[in-house]
Amino acid sequence: MSLNVLINGVGRIGKAVLKQLLKSDDFKIVGINDINPYIENIIYSINYDSTYGKYEDKFKIVENSFIQNSKTKIKITNFDSLCKIDLSNIDIIIDASGKKEDIKLLEALPVKAIFLTHPNKDANINIVLGVNEDKLDLTSHKIISTSSCNATALLPALKIIDDKKEILCGDIVTIHPLLNHQRVLDGSFVQSATRGVDLNFEFGRSSTQNIIPSRTTTIKACSYVLEKFNSNLISSNSLRVPTDTVGVINVTLFTKEISSKDEIKNLFLDFEKNQEFPIVLNNFEALVSSDFKKEKYTTIVDHRYLEVKQNMIKLLLWYDNEWGYASKVVDILDFYRKKYSQEKS
Repeated sequence: MSLNVLINGVGRIGKAVLKQLLKSDDFKIVGINDINPYIENIIYSINYDSTYGKYEDKFKIVENSFIQNSKTKIKITNFDSLCKIDLSNIDIIIDASGKKEDIKLLEALPVKAIFLTHPNKDANINIVLGVNEDKLDLTSHKIISTSSCNATALLPALKIIDDKKEILCGDIVTIHPLLNHQRVLDGSFVQSATRGVDLNFEFGRSSTQNIIPSRTTTIKACSYVLEKFNSNLISSNSLRVPTDTVGVINVTLFTKEISSKDEIKNLFLDFEKNQEFPIVLNNFEALVSSDFKKEKYTTIVDHRYLEVKQNMIKLLLWYDNEWGYASKVVDILDFYRKKYSQEKS
Protein backbone atom coordinates (compact mmCIF):
# COMPACT_ATOMS: atom_id res chain seq x y z
CA MET A 1 0.00 0.00 0.00
CA SER A 2 1.08 3.56 -0.70
CA LEU A 3 1.18 6.18 2.06
CA ASN A 4 0.53 9.90 1.55
CA VAL A 5 3.39 12.01 2.92
CA LEU A 6 3.79 15.62 4.01
CA ILE A 7 7.35 16.90 4.33
CA ASN A 8 7.68 19.75 6.79
CA GLY A 9 10.85 21.71 6.00
CA VAL A 10 12.93 21.37 2.84
CA GLY A 11 16.36 22.32 4.09
CA ARG A 12 19.38 20.08 3.54
CA ILE A 13 17.77 16.93 5.00
CA GLY A 14 14.24 17.61 3.78
CA LYS A 15 15.40 17.94 0.18
CA ALA A 16 17.47 14.75 0.35
CA VAL A 17 14.50 12.83 1.80
CA LEU A 18 12.21 14.31 -0.86
CA LYS A 19 14.42 13.23 -3.77
CA GLN A 20 14.87 9.71 -2.41
CA LEU A 21 11.16 9.23 -1.71
CA LEU A 22 10.34 10.33 -5.25
CA LYS A 23 12.02 7.12 -6.44
CA SER A 24 9.57 4.97 -4.48
CA ASP A 25 6.08 3.88 -5.51
CA ASP A 26 5.26 3.10 -1.88
CA PHE A 27 5.07 6.74 -0.81
CA LYS A 28 3.27 9.65 -2.44
CA ILE A 29 4.45 13.12 -1.46
CA VAL A 30 1.30 15.22 -1.56
CA GLY A 31 2.51 18.25 0.39
CA ILE A 32 5.54 20.30 1.38
CA ASN A 33 5.32 22.87 4.15
CA ASP A 34 8.15 25.36 4.62
CA ILE A 35 8.31 28.75 6.32
CA ASN A 36 10.05 30.15 3.23
CA PRO A 37 7.22 32.23 1.67
CA TYR A 38 8.77 32.26 -1.80
CA ILE A 39 7.66 29.22 -3.79
CA GLU A 40 10.06 30.23 -6.59
CA ASN A 41 12.97 29.95 -4.16
CA ILE A 42 11.76 26.59 -2.81
CA ILE A 43 11.55 25.12 -6.29
CA TYR A 44 14.93 26.61 -7.24
CA SER A 45 16.61 25.05 -4.20
CA ILE A 46 15.14 21.63 -5.09
CA ASN A 47 16.15 21.80 -8.74
CA TYR A 48 19.71 23.04 -8.12
CA ASP A 49 22.08 21.89 -5.40
CA SER A 50 25.75 22.84 -5.04
CA THR A 51 26.62 19.64 -3.18
CA TYR A 52 24.75 16.92 -5.08
CA GLY A 53 24.17 18.59 -8.44
CA LYS A 54 21.05 19.62 -10.34
CA TYR A 55 17.88 17.55 -10.26
CA GLU A 56 17.26 16.28 -13.77
CA ASP A 57 13.47 15.83 -13.50
CA LYS A 58 12.96 19.50 -12.69
CA PHE A 59 9.92 20.88 -10.91
CA LYS A 60 7.95 23.87 -12.13
CA ILE A 61 5.23 25.96 -10.52
CA VAL A 62 1.63 25.20 -11.48
CA GLU A 63 -1.67 26.62 -10.25
CA ASN A 64 0.14 29.14 -8.00
CA SER A 65 0.60 26.86 -4.97
CA PHE A 66 1.72 23.56 -6.54
CA ILE A 67 4.98 22.29 -7.97
CA GLN A 68 5.07 19.54 -10.57
CA ASN A 69 7.50 17.38 -12.51
CA SER A 70 7.02 14.32 -14.72
CA LYS A 71 6.38 12.08 -11.70
CA THR A 72 4.27 14.01 -9.22
CA LYS A 73 2.39 17.14 -8.23
CA ILE A 74 2.94 18.57 -4.73
CA LYS A 75 1.06 21.28 -2.86
CA ILE A 76 3.25 23.94 -1.18
CA THR A 77 2.18 25.66 2.05
CA ASN A 78 3.93 28.13 4.37
CA PHE A 79 2.53 27.57 7.86
CA ASP A 80 4.66 28.11 10.96
CA SER A 81 3.11 25.15 12.77
CA LEU A 82 1.95 21.68 11.78
CA CYS A 83 -1.20 22.31 13.78
CA LYS A 84 -2.36 24.86 11.17
CA ILE A 85 -2.15 22.51 8.16
CA ASP A 86 -5.07 20.62 6.62
CA LEU A 87 -4.00 17.02 7.17
CA SER A 88 -7.14 15.31 5.93
CA ASN A 89 -5.32 13.47 3.12
CA ILE A 90 -2.01 12.90 4.96
CA ASP A 91 -0.94 9.52 6.39
CA ILE A 92 2.50 10.43 7.73
CA ILE A 93 4.50 13.59 8.32
CA ILE A 94 8.27 13.84 7.96
CA ASP A 95 9.26 16.80 10.11
CA ALA A 96 12.65 17.92 8.79
CA SER A 97 12.23 21.49 10.02
CA GLY A 98 14.27 20.96 13.18
CA LYS A 99 11.62 22.90 15.11
CA LYS A 100 10.95 21.56 18.60
CA GLU A 101 7.17 21.22 18.67
CA ASP A 102 5.27 20.17 21.80
CA ILE A 103 4.92 16.38 21.67
CA LYS A 104 1.36 16.47 23.01
CA LEU A 105 0.34 18.75 20.15
CA LEU A 106 1.98 16.41 17.65
CA GLU A 107 0.27 13.37 19.16
CA ALA A 108 -3.11 15.07 18.66
CA LEU A 109 -2.60 15.56 14.92
CA PRO A 110 -4.87 13.34 12.76
CA VAL A 111 -2.12 11.31 11.06
CA LYS A 112 -0.78 7.78 11.52
CA ALA A 113 2.78 8.80 12.44
CA ILE A 114 5.18 11.73 12.57
CA PHE A 115 8.88 11.19 11.90
CA LEU A 116 11.29 13.74 13.40
CA THR A 117 14.65 14.03 11.66
CA HIS A 118 16.38 15.05 14.87
CA PRO A 119 16.90 13.41 18.27
CA ASN A 120 14.10 14.09 20.75
CA LYS A 121 14.01 12.60 24.24
CA ASP A 122 10.24 13.15 24.41
CA ALA A 123 9.48 11.25 21.20
CA ASN A 124 7.66 7.95 21.65
CA ILE A 125 10.78 6.23 20.31
CA ASN A 126 14.16 7.21 18.86
CA ILE A 127 15.24 4.70 16.21
CA VAL A 128 18.64 3.86 14.72
CA LEU A 129 18.53 1.02 12.19
CA GLY A 130 20.63 -1.96 13.15
CA VAL A 131 20.17 -1.09 16.81
CA ASN A 132 16.55 -0.96 18.00
CA GLU A 133 14.11 -0.97 15.07
CA ASP A 134 12.64 -4.20 16.48
CA LYS A 135 11.23 -2.14 19.38
CA LEU A 136 8.87 -0.19 17.09
CA ASP A 137 5.27 -0.62 18.27
CA LEU A 138 2.66 0.94 15.99
CA THR A 139 0.07 1.06 18.76
CA SER A 140 2.17 3.23 21.10
CA HIS A 141 4.79 4.87 18.86
CA LYS A 142 3.26 7.71 16.87
CA ILE A 143 6.04 10.28 17.28
CA ILE A 144 9.17 8.61 15.93
CA SER A 145 12.60 10.23 15.95
CA THR A 146 15.08 9.05 13.33
CA SER A 147 17.89 10.32 15.60
CA SER A 148 20.87 12.25 14.15
CA CYS A 149 23.40 11.65 11.39
CA ASN A 150 26.20 11.16 13.95
CA ALA A 151 24.27 8.72 16.14
CA THR A 152 23.10 6.84 13.05
CA ALA A 153 26.74 6.32 12.07
CA LEU A 154 28.16 5.61 15.53
CA LEU A 155 25.59 3.54 17.40
CA PRO A 156 25.58 0.41 15.20
CA ALA A 157 29.36 0.15 15.65
CA LEU A 158 29.08 0.59 19.42
CA LYS A 159 26.40 -2.09 19.66
CA ILE A 160 28.35 -4.56 17.50
CA ILE A 161 31.37 -4.26 19.80
CA ASP A 162 29.42 -4.05 23.06
CA ASP A 163 27.42 -7.19 22.31
CA LYS A 164 30.66 -9.20 22.07
CA LYS A 165 33.18 -7.36 24.23
CA GLU A 166 31.26 -5.07 26.66
CA ILE A 167 32.37 -1.45 26.39
CA LEU A 168 33.62 -0.02 29.70
CA CYS A 169 34.31 3.54 28.57
CA GLY A 170 35.36 5.52 25.52
CA ASP A 171 35.74 8.80 23.70
CA ILE A 172 34.64 10.08 20.29
CA VAL A 173 35.52 13.06 18.14
CA THR A 174 33.17 13.87 15.28
CA ILE A 175 34.83 15.65 12.35
CA HIS A 176 31.80 17.30 10.84
CA PRO A 177 31.19 19.39 7.71
CA LEU A 178 29.99 22.95 8.13
CA LEU A 179 26.27 23.64 8.63
CA ASN A 180 23.88 26.42 7.68
CA HIS A 181 23.86 28.03 11.12
CA GLN A 182 27.58 28.82 10.84
CA ARG A 183 29.02 32.02 9.39
CA VAL A 184 30.93 32.37 6.12
CA LEU A 185 33.02 35.27 7.48
CA ASP A 186 33.79 36.31 11.07
CA GLY A 187 30.88 37.98 12.86
CA SER A 188 28.91 37.78 16.08
CA PHE A 189 28.41 34.29 17.47
CA VAL A 190 25.44 32.37 16.14
CA GLN A 191 22.79 30.57 18.14
CA SER A 192 20.46 27.96 16.68
CA ALA A 193 16.96 27.32 18.01
CA THR A 194 16.95 23.88 16.38
CA ARG A 195 20.00 22.47 18.19
CA GLY A 196 20.04 21.27 21.78
CA VAL A 197 23.49 22.66 22.48
CA ASP A 198 24.66 26.15 23.41
CA LEU A 199 26.78 27.50 20.59
CA ASN A 200 29.90 29.31 21.65
CA PHE A 201 31.88 32.28 20.36
CA GLU A 202 33.84 30.06 17.97
CA PHE A 203 30.68 29.65 15.87
CA GLY A 204 30.90 33.31 15.00
CA ARG A 205 34.18 32.63 13.20
CA SER A 206 34.46 31.90 9.49
CA SER A 207 33.40 28.33 8.72
CA THR A 208 35.33 28.36 5.43
CA GLN A 209 38.66 29.40 6.95
CA ASN A 210 38.85 27.45 10.18
CA ILE A 211 38.63 24.11 11.93
CA ILE A 212 36.17 24.98 14.70
CA PRO A 213 35.97 22.99 17.97
CA SER A 214 32.54 22.44 19.46
CA ARG A 215 30.52 20.33 21.82
CA THR A 216 28.38 17.64 20.25
CA THR A 217 24.99 16.12 21.06
CA THR A 218 25.98 12.77 19.51
CA ILE A 219 26.22 10.77 22.73
CA LYS A 220 23.06 12.35 24.12
CA ALA A 221 21.29 11.24 20.93
CA CYS A 222 22.72 7.73 21.36
CA SER A 223 21.36 7.58 24.93
CA TYR A 224 17.81 8.21 23.65
CA VAL A 225 18.15 5.00 21.62
CA LEU A 226 20.17 2.82 24.00
CA GLU A 227 20.39 4.25 27.51
CA LYS A 228 23.76 2.64 28.24
CA PHE A 229 25.60 4.82 25.73
CA ASN A 230 25.51 8.10 27.64
CA SER A 231 27.99 10.79 28.61
CA ASN A 232 29.00 8.89 31.75
CA LEU A 233 30.29 6.06 29.56
CA ILE A 234 31.60 7.93 26.53
CA SER A 235 33.02 11.47 26.37
CA SER A 236 32.77 13.48 23.16
CA ASN A 237 33.56 16.63 21.27
CA SER A 238 33.41 17.83 17.68
CA LEU A 239 35.52 19.59 15.07
CA ARG A 240 33.73 21.48 12.30
CA VAL A 241 35.72 21.53 9.07
CA PRO A 242 35.31 23.50 5.80
CA THR A 243 33.80 20.70 3.67
CA ASP A 244 30.26 20.46 2.31
CA THR A 245 29.27 16.92 3.30
CA VAL A 246 30.57 13.57 4.64
CA GLY A 247 31.66 13.36 8.24
CA VAL A 248 33.96 10.97 10.07
CA ILE A 249 34.05 9.85 13.70
CA ASN A 250 37.28 8.99 15.50
CA VAL A 251 36.32 6.41 18.12
CA THR A 252 38.36 5.10 21.06
CA LEU A 253 36.85 2.34 23.20
CA PHE A 254 38.02 0.32 26.19
CA THR A 255 36.36 -3.06 26.61
CA LYS A 256 36.07 -5.66 29.35
CA GLU A 257 37.58 -8.34 27.14
CA ILE A 258 40.89 -8.26 25.29
CA SER A 259 40.56 -8.46 21.50
CA SER A 260 42.67 -8.99 18.42
CA LYS A 261 42.55 -6.83 15.32
CA ASP A 262 41.30 -9.74 13.18
CA GLU A 263 38.57 -10.46 15.70
CA ILE A 264 37.16 -6.91 15.52
CA LYS A 265 37.54 -6.84 11.75
CA ASN A 266 35.55 -10.05 11.45
CA LEU A 267 32.76 -8.67 13.66
CA PHE A 268 32.13 -5.94 11.09
CA LEU A 269 32.62 -8.23 8.09
CA ASP A 270 30.07 -10.69 9.48
CA PHE A 271 27.59 -7.92 10.25
CA GLU A 272 27.87 -6.50 6.72
CA LYS A 273 27.31 -9.92 5.20
CA ASN A 274 24.16 -10.62 7.22
CA GLN A 275 22.58 -7.18 7.69
CA GLU A 276 18.97 -6.49 6.73
CA PHE A 277 19.51 -2.80 5.91
CA PRO A 278 22.40 -0.96 4.18
CA ILE A 279 24.18 0.16 7.36
CA VAL A 280 27.74 -1.18 7.71
CA LEU A 281 30.22 -0.95 4.85
CA ASN A 282 33.79 -2.15 5.30
CA ASN A 283 36.36 -0.06 3.46
CA PHE A 284 39.94 -1.16 2.77
CA GLU A 285 40.73 1.29 -0.05
CA ALA A 286 42.71 4.54 0.11
CA LEU A 287 39.64 6.80 0.02
CA VAL A 288 38.89 10.33 1.24
CA SER A 289 35.70 12.06 2.36
CA SER A 290 34.37 13.01 -1.09
CA ASP A 291 34.51 9.35 -2.16
CA PHE A 292 31.65 8.65 0.27
CA LYS A 293 29.40 11.43 -1.00
CA LYS A 294 25.86 10.12 -1.66
CA GLU A 295 26.75 6.76 -0.07
CA LYS A 296 23.67 5.05 1.40
CA TYR A 297 25.72 3.03 3.91
CA THR A 298 26.11 5.11 7.07
CA THR A 299 28.53 3.17 9.30
CA ILE A 300 31.54 2.91 7.01
CA VAL A 301 34.41 1.28 8.87
CA ASP A 302 37.80 2.36 7.51
CA HIS A 303 39.89 -0.72 8.29
CA ARG A 304 43.11 1.05 7.30
CA TYR A 305 42.84 2.84 10.65
CA LEU A 306 41.44 0.06 12.81
CA GLU A 307 43.78 -0.43 15.79
CA VAL A 308 43.44 -2.91 18.64
CA LYS A 309 45.76 -2.89 21.66
CA GLN A 310 44.64 -5.46 24.24
CA ASN A 311 41.36 -3.96 25.53
CA MET A 312 41.59 -0.69 23.52
CA ILE A 313 39.88 -0.42 20.12
CA LYS A 314 40.22 2.52 17.75
CA LEU A 315 37.84 3.00 14.81
CA LEU A 316 37.36 5.51 12.02
CA LEU A 317 33.76 5.71 10.78
CA TRP A 318 32.71 7.60 7.63
CA TYR A 319 29.15 8.72 6.81
CA ASP A 320 27.39 11.12 4.47
CA ASN A 321 25.69 13.38 7.01
CA GLU A 322 23.07 14.60 4.51
CA TRP A 323 22.20 12.12 1.74
CA GLY A 324 23.36 9.09 3.71
CA TYR A 325 21.43 10.06 6.83
CA ALA A 326 18.35 10.87 4.71
CA SER A 327 18.58 7.37 3.21
CA LYS A 328 18.20 5.93 6.72
CA VAL A 329 15.17 8.15 7.33
CA VAL A 330 13.66 6.66 4.16
CA ASP A 331 14.63 3.13 5.24
CA ILE A 332 12.92 3.65 8.61
CA LEU A 333 9.81 4.94 6.82
CA ASP A 334 9.79 1.85 4.64
CA PHE A 335 10.27 -0.39 7.68
CA TYR A 336 7.27 1.34 9.27
CA ARG A 337 5.21 0.96 6.07
CA LYS A 338 5.89 -2.77 5.82
CA LYS A 339 5.07 -3.30 9.49
CA TYR A 340 1.88 -1.24 9.11
CA SER A 341 0.82 -3.22 6.04
CA GLN A 342 1.43 -6.54 7.80
CA GLU A 343 -0.54 -5.55 10.87
CA LYS A 344 -3.46 -4.15 8.88
CA SER A 345 -3.74 -7.15 6.52
